[in-house]
Amino acid sequence: MSDSSKPTNEKIIKSKNRVQNHGEVFTPKKIVKEMSDLPTIHEACQNLTSTFLEPAAGEGVFLVEVLTRKMNMVEKNYGDDLTCYENYSLLALSTLYGVELLEDNAKKCAMNMYQVYYEAYQQFARKHGKKIKAKVLNSAKLIISKNIAQGNFLTKLSANGNPIVFSEWKVINLRKGVKILNVQRTEYTLNDIIEGVEKEKGEISPHLEKIEQLDLFHLFDDEEILIEEKTRVKYIPTKITEVYKEEKEEVNG
Repeated sequence: MSDSSKPTNEKIIKSKNRVQNHGEVFTPKKIVKEMSDLPTIHEACQNLTSTFLEPAAGEGVFLVEVLTRKMNMVEKNYGDDLTCYENYSLLALSTLYGVELLEDNAKKCAMNMYQVYYEAYQQFARKHGKKIKAKVLNSAKLIISKNIAQGNFLTKLSANGNPIVFSEWKVINLRKGVKILNVQRTEYTLNDIIEGVEKEKGEISPHLEKIEQLDLFHLFDDEEILIEEKTRVKYIPTKITEVYKEEKEEVNG
């Protein structure tokens, strides 16, 4: 019996209600693999910085397939040592984006992507007699959490009604022989991306920006009125293995 005729337990629907209410039907893995073998997609999977945006990510079958191929490419081309692999595998991970309407699917997609990254990283480290690093895994989690959004691709809105926001992870020292990559994180709404809007390096989306309150509860005397001061901040360049720190600095003016 050939592989194509073997029975499979793979589910392409979760329930009739979800199909009726959301049009949810998953693409079989076999079809995803065949799609990924198409010349344009195959070539993009072999390109470290080629980006993918899946508008209906589901549980991440397509993104997982692309990530698997990119991780294999990284091991082949950037597997000289663990440090090099850690940096370039995170860069490969940072190129994958997805939007998913349903919360359970979005969470499953993120978990599936992390599992692929974790297992590939662990296998590579063991092969070289090394241990995996918490900072690398934490950075992988952060990247995935900012690249996979729950929301509606058509309305460009997230589940809470705010614009869908993604982070760009732009390498600022990508050249031959560099092992430790530095990246500049900048936030864009989905609409910004579609419209080709240019943003200031490190800019944080106003929809997500946290307002820092300086000396909010500091009283000079009992009759002083509290003054709330707002500061504008932006992301600063950082090592890709340390993006989990989300380091920022104040912007003057």
